[in-house]
This record gives sequence, structure tokens and C-alpha cells, in this order.
Amino acid sequence: MLWKHTIHIQGSENMSLLGFLRTGLTKSRNAFFRKIGELLKGSKGIDEVREDLEETLILADVGVVTTEKILSELENRLNGAGEKDPLEELKDILVDILGGEDVPDIDTCIRPYVISVVGVNGTGKTTTIAKLAHMLIRKGKKVVLAAADTFRAAAIEQLKIWGERVGATVIAHDLGADAGAVAYDAVNHARARGKDVVIIDTAGRLHTKHNLMEELKKIHRVVGKVVNGAPHEVLLVIDATTGQNGLMQARVFKDEVGVTGVVVTKLDGTAKGGIVIPIRYELGVPIKLVGFGEGLEDLKPFSPRDYVEALLS
Repeated sequence: MLWKHTIHIQGSENMSLLGFLRTGLTKSRNAFFRKIGELLKGSKGIDEVREDLEETLILADVGVVTTEKILSELENRLNGAGEKDPLEELKDILVDILGGEDVPDIDTCIRPYVISVVGVNGTGKTTTIAKLAHMLIRKGKKVVLAAADTFRAAAIEQLKIWGERVGATVIAHDLGADAGAVAYDAVNHARARGKDVVIIDTAGRLHTKHNLMEELKKIHRVVGKVVNGAPHEVLLVIDATTGQNGLMQARVFKDEVGVTGVVVTKLDGTAKGGIVIPIRYELGVPIKLVGFGEGLEDLKPFSPRDYVEALLS
């Protein structure tokens, strides 16, 4: 797995993560989650505010299934012995749902470590790859980018520009080339040159969903023949502004290509930052990274506690 207890990705940047999240989640906090905090702070129990809580959570894209789980758990906790703070109990429930306090690290025992980045077009996939490469390079890792989205000339050129900017090697073929061959060459290059990480940019749209998934599976089979266990991580990039559509996308990709982690982008562009919660709860796939804005520093490892505090502070 990508996130092991070996080398900390966060490092000293961890100190600013809560502030980063608070700024990026301003729209979500002001539109929905501040109301939740106000409801709970002014209540003596959940019964009198349950309907308002339910409506607000669903409007924030938490979804019906996950909302029911949250409210049922909150009822159980508040009906127990002793006086409890409803808001603090809610925070703890959300942190538990989002995966506790594990800090994502990267394991570099495997070389090259192969990461396949998947998702539909328009989610910010290529930009996310550049940000991730930048993050790893700053930690001293040698990174290779594979331009395996060979169906769009713009995708190939964009990855080349980003690669030059962050200092990563880019392996690319001509437009329309076999995507598996690009990934194969990138992994072979990294193995021969002693590079640490290969990040594969994949297509987000082919003629049908079936064709897309088969293309992704082919890429994964090819790199698995070069390096045992590759791809070691399959990261799905989801645009937070798509809301429940993002959840549906995650379901399909998880079922078809074995997604191991989710990157949620454009969280600063939506008032419905609650979408992160059902992705984790309903699919059982961890949120690994979150992105705000276009800058190279605007991608951070996900922290459940900081995320919840940023929403409900």
C-alpha cells in the first residue's frame, strides 16, 4: 500500500493543515455545517433538532444512508449515561467514519512504486498528478510521469508542461498510441534508472464505460508484469463539485479497477463538502488526499480530525 509508516509526506506542513482546510472549506462551513453546530449547541438532546439535522446533512451531500448512520449513532451516544456535548459527540462520530487518526505516509521499500491515477475527465486528474509529484519530489523522491491518456493531445502536452515545472521525467508516445505501452515504458524506465515512483495519468473517457474500464485493466496488467504487485496504489480523483455523482463514479471505479484511495479535488469550489463522508462510509475506500485551488501546494494528505474540525469549528 502507498501509505505506510516509513516516510512522512506531511512533515512540517502538518502544522498548517487545519488552517488550510478551514480556508478551503469556508463555503461548506458557512452554507451547512455552521448550522449543524448551532443546532447542536442550542439543544438539550437530538430529538428536538433531528429533523433539521437530517435535512441539513442531506443538503450538504452527506447522503441519506450515511446521514441515518450518523444520527442513529448520535442518538445512541447522547442517550447513554452522563452529560455529553452533542457537537463533540458528532465530531467524534464523523472522525470515526472518516477513518480515525492514521497519518498517510509513503512506503518506498518498493522501487519503483507504481501509482495509477484514474477518474473521469474534468476532475482535475492531471493537475492532481503534478501536485502529487511535486509533493514527493520535495521529499527527495525521483518521480516518473506516464502520459497514458493518449486519446487527448492536450492531456499529453499538459503533463509534459507540469513534468518540466516540477522536475519529473515524463514518458509519452504519440497521440492515439497504446496506453499500456506508455505505462510499460515508464515503469521500465524507472526501474532501469533507479527512480522511486511512477505516476500514471490515464484516460477519463472512451467511447463507452466498458471500453474505459477495459483500457484501465489492461494498463494495470501490463505494469504488473514489469513490477510485482503494480500498480501498488489506484487513486481515484473526484471533483467535489459533482456531489452525489462523484459517489456514483467512485462506486463504478471501485468495482471495476480496485480503487485503493480517493483524492477529492475542488473542495473550495463547493458548499457541499459533506460528499467526503459518504464516499468513505458507503464505499469503504479511504480518502487519501484533498485538493483546493490550482497551486502546486494546494494538495494535502487527508486528516479526518482536521477535516471535521474545519467543518464544524
